[in-house]
Amino acid sequence: MKGPRFLILSSILFAVIFGAANLLMQPLLSTVRIDFTQHGLYTLSDGTRQTLKNLAEPVDVTLVYSRTIGQDYPAIRAYAARVRELLDTYESTSGKQLRVKEINPAPFSSAEDEALAAGITAVETNGSDPLYFGLIGRNAVDDERVIPFLAPERETSLEYDLTRMIDRLDNPSRARIGILSSLPGMSARDSTAGYTLLENISKSFDIEQIELDFFELPKDLDVLLIAHPPELTERQAWLIDQYLLRNGRAVILVDPAAKTAVGNAFENGRKPRSDLGPFAEAWGVKLDKNAVADVESALPVPIENASGRVDILNHPLFPAPPATAMSQTDITTSDLARAINFGAPGALDASQLKEGLAFSALILTGPSPSFIDADTAAENMTPADVLAAYKSEDAPLTIAGRLSGNLMSAFPSGAPVTPQSTDPVIAQLAQAAASKDLPHIAASETGAEIILIADVDMLYDDFYVIPESGLVTADNGAFVLNALDALSGGGDLARLRSRAASHRPMTLIEDMRATAEAEYFTEQRELEERLVEAQTRLEELQQIGLSDEFFSGDLEADLSDEQRTELSALRADIVELRGSLRDIERAYRKDVDRVETTLKLINIWGGPFLVCLIGLLVWRREHQQAKAVS
Repeated sequence: MKGPRFLILSSILFAVIFGAANLLMQPLLSTVRIDFTQHGLYTLSDGTRQTLKNLAEPVDVTLVYSRTIGQDYPAIRAYAARVRELLDTYESTSGKQLRVKEINPAPFSSAEDEALAAGITAVETNGSDPLYFGLIGRNAVDDERVIPFLAPERETSLEYDLTRMIDRLDNPSRARIGILSSLPGMSARDSTAGYTLLENISKSFDIEQIELDFFELPKDLDVLLIAHPPELTERQAWLIDQYLLRNGRAVILVDPAAKTAVGNAFENGRKPRSDLGPFAEAWGVKLDKNAVADVESALPVPIENASGRVDILNHPLFPAPPATAMSQTDITTSDLARAINFGAPGALDASQLKEGLAFSALILTGPSPSFIDADTAAENMTPADVLAAYKSEDAPLTIAGRLSGNLMSAFPSGAPVTPQSTDPVIAQLAQAAASKDLPHIAASETGAEIILIADVDMLYDDFYVIPESGLVTADNGAFVLNALDALSGGGDLARLRSRAASHRPMTLIEDMRATAEAEYFTEQRELEERLVEAQTRLEELQQIGLSDEFFSGDLEADLSDEQRTELSALRADIVELRGSLRDIERAYRKDVDRVETTLKLINIWGGPFLVCLIGLLVWRREHQQAKAVS
């Protein structure tokens, strides 16, 4: 066979083999990813992978996206591509248990009817047609869950939101929350008669109220919520210990100075304090005996003065840490946008954390908080009283945190002996409950995920809800609901964290912009100051001539030569400053354009140049080898 014909046939054969190999390898390599991004943007969390691999029945996910309208909004268009890529990864990882499709709800189409019927939000746009961008999830028995609108601002929690929706469809029964609390607002049998938070919990979960004198815990609890617990007996503490070792999901709120529980606590002969009891030593996490004040995040509260008037003053015993003081990597706090209002909270100390456990801070105070005596803090201290006792600490204190890992029992010697009661009914109940106890275990059967909060006052309505309107002013309730929602999703979902955003800003350009803006605003402030001075001086000059001719004719008619010179200098100075501002802006734009042009040249021509350079090096090497042979 001649050379040219052989070359053509071999090229065709190579193309056929290449295409066939692609078709054969596609099913095998569809789940393979090599992620070189800084934060692993395209790598699923282990929790998501386990959730997808453990799907019992097929789940259908429909992406509803108005493609044509979305093209007009760059942020939406880019985020839609991110969502589409993530769904493709989910589908390939699930082993065909997750089925993904996309619909484009054109106006008056059946797709639009489907989107509206499911509850997808129709977002009004500048045009006549709305924008649809949401997700519909359905399981085999037609249970449905919806994300009405995929806001780009929630990209950091996109994986969590999607995995949670899939997990809820795979396990459609409502999670059961056991509540143990000495607060009447959290222990009400009728959820509508308690705190607003209790009512909100009842809307999303099945609640099991646990009596203060309980002999056993309810079975099959998904999460245990403990809010200002009573003084636990040894057996009660052991029951909680064994639950945590077997289940490992709990939200625990304790407080060194529960201001909202003072009346109820003293009536029962107990100080308004709750703590972690025997678990503090077993875990290596303790609640400080003092309350915490923070001047930096002090909440404005009404204070009655000596004359009977009510003043609004910043009260350091009522810190309200903003969203910036909360963890941006934990899913329970990463999407919170408002402050959380606390009342004389405590501080969690994990300096003696036990081996095998990890503790991460969720909410911090400002940089210079102060400890305040708990008994004094529980009383009605004024801001002046707090400031008089204020002694700044050297670092922020932790108000809320997450404890993760494998726990060891707080009762290493085994189950405590149940004390015999003189009341025959109570003795019989205790004996019957003890007969149902599971065998004592000394270590975790599943990794623990426990949210610890050093304040219970934050649950009280007055701390974040306006009574007359029911308007929510802080994220107190959202934080607790986020924690319950994350923990009730099982071990895989509970360990999910928020993800980094896919938006990757050019830090060099951002730094240049910040520098230029700082210089620009400095000049702007100087200009404003000179304008104020000029305006003040002009008003003084206007007072010189009060005749009608002064205002109706030449403004400088009644001014002296010195005053006219001064006025001209002021005007020239203003013009010069405005010119300087324009020069700064031009220089700023020039530098940014230069960097952007350089980056474009590298991106467009860098690859071809590198290939050509490698080719030249290879050619030169072969040429030198050929010369050496000859």
